Amino acid sequence: MSFNTHVLRAGLMAAAVAGLVACSTTPLPPQRPLPSPPVATVKPPPPPVQPAFLRPAAGGTLSRFDGKANKGMDIAGSAGDPILATADGRVVYVGGELRGYGNMVIVKHNDTFLSAYAHAQQILVKEKDVVRQGQKIAEMGSSGADRVKLHFELRRQGVAVDPEPYLNGQLR
Repeated sequence: MSFNTHVLRAGLMAAAVAGLVACSTTPLPPQRPLPSPPVATVKPPPPPVQPAFLRPAAGGTLSRFDGKANKGMDIAGSAGDPILATADGRVVYVGGELRGYGNMVIVKHNDTFLSAYAHAQQILVKEKDVVRQGQKIAEMGSSGADRVKLHFELRRQGVAVDPEPYLNGQLR
């Protein structure tokens, strides 16, 4: 290599280094990361209140609980309409010996609640059967009554209570 080539080559390298130095910037001080914008937490609406007790028949209410003359509620219907277990439980009575109730089923749900279904035309369960909420346990009739209806009672600690607040989810 000749002297001129060395000089030319050295000049090119010096120019390249000078260009790199000119293009480089001083490093910025480290920056804190930007805070994340707050995430709006949208709570889903609470699930609708599920009543602990299901209405045992679809008909309209004929008479309501008053605690004296009516210890439950009477529900209208036609002969043969289904009577459903209001909640899971065990059948503790099936019979027609209780005056004024006709053919009746009593279900014990737990240590607190019993339910009674009176005036059945036909009973589809027997004592000691385990029943599930919504299960058809009898058919509506007029045994021991002046018309076809279901007389339904709910008892808490053995005392008749107004079943309506339990059936609509206000009480459990």
